[in-house]
Amino acid sequence: MESAIRLRESGDYQEAGSLLTRVLEEAPDDAEANHQMAWLYDVQGCEREAVPYYARAIAGGLSGQERRSALLGLGSTYRAMGEHPEAVEVLRQGVSEFPADRAMQTFLAIALYNIGEHRQAVDLLLKNLIETTSDPGIRSYEKALRFYAGRLDEVWG
Repeated sequence: MESAIRLRESGDYQEAGSLLTRVLEEAPDDAEANHQMAWLYDVQGCEREAVPYYARAIAGGLSGQERRSALLGLGSTYRAMGEHPEAVEVLRQGVSEFPADRAMQTFLAIALYNIGEHRQAVDLLLKNLIETTSDPGIRSYEKALRFYAGRLDEVWG
């Protein structure tokens, strides 16, 4: 598997694909090989081809950072293809399993925006901004921003 990863990272997609195809011919349910094949298709802009490999990788029992990567990859791929409800479902699963993952939350916010859940999207983005920024202007309004984040549609006075 390390050889396929090195080949992908060096841009030798054809050789990486050949190697992964051989692995998957012998072990079609190999979660790591499916994840690497999905990633290989994804980096080449072949999102549709990546989807079934991501799905098999996730179903195959990936764990830790590989599972996180596959969930984020599948969710962002669905979103890029315009399959926004599917993206939200996968990314919500990712946030549930990896609640501290800011990238997962950010992609979920984008997908929420795509399905018209603008309030949830902005709320999630605001919370992430507040928790990660070092900007002194934003930091000085942290309390107010936290208050408004969950009350975007309310008005006062």
